[in-house]
Amino acid sequence: MTTFVTPARLGEQAEELIRTLPGVVSVRVVDNGEGSIQEVHILTTSEVPAKQTVRNVESALFAHLGLRIDHRRVSIAAVSEAPPPQPKQSPPSSTPSPIAPPKSRATADTEGMGVYMPTPGLDGPRRRIYFEDVEVRGSRARGVSCRVSLIKDGTSFIGEARGVDGDRARLELAARAACLAIGDADAKDRQFGLEGVRVFEAFDRKFIFVGVAVRHGREVRLLAGTCEVSDSAETASVLAVLDATNRWLEYGA
Repeated sequence: MTTFVTPARLGEQAEELIRTLPGVVSVRVVDNGEGSIQEVHILTTSEVPAKQTVRNVESALFAHLGLRIDHRRVSIAAVSEAPPPQPKQSPPSSTPSPIAPPKSRATADTEGMGVYMPTPGLDGPRRRIYFEDVEVRGSRARGVSCRVSLIKDGTSFIGEARGVDGDRARLELAARAACLAIGDADAKDRQFGLEGVRVFEAFDRKFIFVGVAVRHGREVRLLAGTCEVSDSAETASVLAVLDATNRWLEYGA
């Protein structure tokens, strides 16, 4: 059944419809305010191919809203893993709930920063290393230093890197310090080295993309991770390194 669309709510109605399609994580629709869609930006999981998602969008918009859109106006970006599953809500109980224990320092420091913390009782792999803090200091004599603190099993591990000052240099120093802290926390005969840091924009947002090389004996593996810049660019750089390495470490690598 085709739904009547008002130009004022075109973008909103189109976004609501596209969110119901399989594999869609988030969507942003840009319209001209006169009943025509200019751009559609979609973030999806890897479970549905990009071309199939574009076809789904075209069919859904035409079937439900009576809109035709050129496939070239639809851009797709895929995330490498789906969002973590949410625990099921328990039915209300007549007995009073026990008092929740105080939050740990690790939990308090990572709230609101987009860091995934495992929920007790859920099956599946667990993130091994968590972000705690990043500190950047600069001086004319010694340049800039970046100190990264990570947590594993309740223990803090520190990595520190020094270099010349600059926006790109700070991102690389934060990522390099994170690699040093991860290598210390890993406690295995492996080396974690930074291959590079890139900054790119998508959906009117800024993202950090990193490449991390893991060397074990003669074998070298390249890992990649991303993170949106929401707190600071240095924090996003560290979280991008954790995004690359945790997905590899959590499966018993």
